[in-house]
Amino acid sequence: MIYSIMRHMATMNEKEALYDKLLLELRRGVLMLAVLSQLQDEQYGYSLKQSLDAKGMEINEGTLYPLLRRLEGQGLLESDWLVVDDARPRRYYKMSQEGETVFANLTQEWQALVVVMNELLGLKSK
Repeated sequence: MIYSIMRHMATMNEKEALYDKLLLELRRGVLMLAVLSQLQDEQYGYSLKQSLDAKGMEINEGTLYPLLRRLEGQGLLESDWLVVDDARPRRYYKMSQEGETVFANLTQEWQALVVVMNELLGLKSK
């Protein structure tokens, strides 16, 4: 009996871990598009995090900052160190021209995917 309960608990933990992993994979691609959507105007990392959080797309700093560096490395973002209101220097990010093109294309792809997924899931498209 105890073995059965322990096995069930292990199975539940494995299922939760698998769900968490799948959810992370689903969010990973969406986060890139979400970040780009908020960088049409210059923002520093923490203000970007707050903006995303406020709109329901929570992201931790350990995910955000590496993503910003990767997008900048890919030429989709530009950044500058600025001092505003005598505060300490902050790195401000903004989409590059290449980033704007990629963002527009990915937005169209996203909209098409939403239509297809709504159909596949039996949901009504807006």
